[in-house]
Amino acid sequence: MSKLTIKELSKSFDQQSIIQNLSLQVEEGEFVSILGPSGSGKSTLFHLVGGLIQPDDGHIFLNGKEITGEKGFISYMPQSPALFPWRTLLDNVVLGSEIKGETNRKAALEMIAKAGLSGFEHSYPNQLSGGMKQRASFIRSLLSPQSLICLDEPFSALDEFTRIEMQEWLLSVWEEHQKSILFVTHNIEEALFLSDRIIVLSDRPARVEKEFELPFSRPREQSILLTNEFLEWKKEIFQELQVHV
Repeated sequence: MSKLTIKELSKSFDQQSIIQNLSLQVEEGEFVSILGPSGSGKSTLFHLVGGLIQPDDGHIFLNGKEITGEKGFISYMPQSPALFPWRTLLDNVVLGSEIKGETNRKAALEMIAKAGLSGFEHSYPNQLSGGMKQRASFIRSLLSPQSLICLDEPFSALDEFTRIEMQEWLLSVWEEHQKSILFVTHNIEEALFLSDRIIVLSDRPARVEKEFELPFSRPREQSILLTNEFLEWKKEIFQELQVHV
């Protein structure tokens, strides 16, 4: 049984088709990235999976149970960290589990320490750097009881050096916890570095055009970015995306 199964999903707004007959799967403990042209409906797909909007057609299943149009079954990390300014770092990261009544502050403090944020537990968001806020946001996703995490371009606003550092940190934490992740990005290199599999969407209306199953072993290090094999994969996926721009 797949962790997430999307079957023939379609959605239109104002008679404009955004997603059409889209089907995909995410397996247990798998890291899947979605690439597609700008405006191809990637964020709309997340809103559908999260139950924020209803599809016109199609079905969404989590662990074999239909969740189409239902909220509360996924953990979602948006492009901005979305931390509450009146809550400390610690209070922000336990928010998802707190809502479910399953708060474990000891586990939160341990994860904060592993994220290199010791000493900032009682700091407020305006006292944190961009990278620190993103780490806090991802810790909140991991601590939430949901077994599927949807990440919507979480590193797009970071500078290149911080972005690479955050990618390495994300992998190190994810490899320890092995939650299933559906990840949206515009960055081919980022998708290659992080993923087990990459799904390429067509231009609007979005549908799955091609899937790439990646051969890179784990754990991964930054040095992989300069290998010939990595660059060949980057070229192939770039050419595939160019067809659909």
